[in-house]
Amino acid sequence: MNNVKKSFSIRDMENLSGIKAHTIRIWEKRYNLFSPERTSTNIRYYSLASLQKLLNITLLYNNGYKISKIAKLEESHIPIMVREIVANNSEKNHAINAFKLAMINFDQTLFLNTYNSLLSERSFRDIFNEVFIPLLNELGLLWQTDTISPAHEHFITHLIKQKIYINTEKLQLVEPTKKDKVFSLFLPENEIHEIGLLYLNYEITLRGYKSIYLGQTMPIESLVDLLKYYDNINFVSYFTVSPTKDELLDYFKKFSKTLNSSGNSKLLVLGHQIQYIPESSLPEHISAFNSIEHLISSL
Repeated sequence: MNNVKKSFSIRDMENLSGIKAHTIRIWEKRYNLFSPERTSTNIRYYSLASLQKLLNITLLYNNGYKISKIAKLEESHIPIMVREIVANNSEKNHAINAFKLAMINFDQTLFLNTYNSLLSERSFRDIFNEVFIPLLNELGLLWQTDTISPAHEHFITHLIKQKIYINTEKLQLVEPTKKDKVFSLFLPENEIHEIGLLYLNYEITLRGYKSIYLGQTMPIESLVDLLKYYDNINFVSYFTVSPTKDELLDYFKKFSKTLNSSGNSKLLVLGHQIQYIPESSLPEHISAFNSIEHLISSL
């Protein structure tokens, strides 16, 4: 896997752990906790093992262990103490750090154990909103600064999706109780970022509505068939990168012409791109929402 990152700069270490570069250097010098290697141009870089160690130390440090005490611990003992803390304490910052560690190591077991320990104390919705959303926001920044590789991001997002699927499936075993409208969730063409949409599918199903999930990269023309089956459809979509700023108004015109000729269909949109929509330009049957909570509260 050549896109897995094996060496990390001090800036990467700071981005992933939240510990300032200056502090990392002090820990390194005073306590000999890390031994960075150097490039031919004398720039220090850290191994994957050093990053793992720093994330573990950060977790202990944030749990009240003094750095002088951590420095005296046997190396092999640190991960054991961390697992113990994560198992006994499901506070969200510990969980986010544990999930990051699971991601860096491609460690499915650590991910699942952390998730199950959270689940023993809170609902799936709480975990998603209080832990997964902040984690995903952080991953976005880590990815942009090149701290993690695409392989890391795919690994962790796949596991989060898996949890959404499992929780949604439990709800889908029960017949929808609300018949006044049907929802159809899709992503526009060239859009593949589906975690937000998957979670909305869970929330809509939880509220007793019929939700038809169509997933990634769906052309507007392909949605026409649904109109043969249902006459009051709320289409829901998530614009993360597509349609682009310049394509938005044309996209809405096409939706109106293709899917709202009878006047019964609605389009509810959210995601990064909606910040570029001039509010006055939206027809009555199209609504933009600035967050998942905002859309859910409108249901």
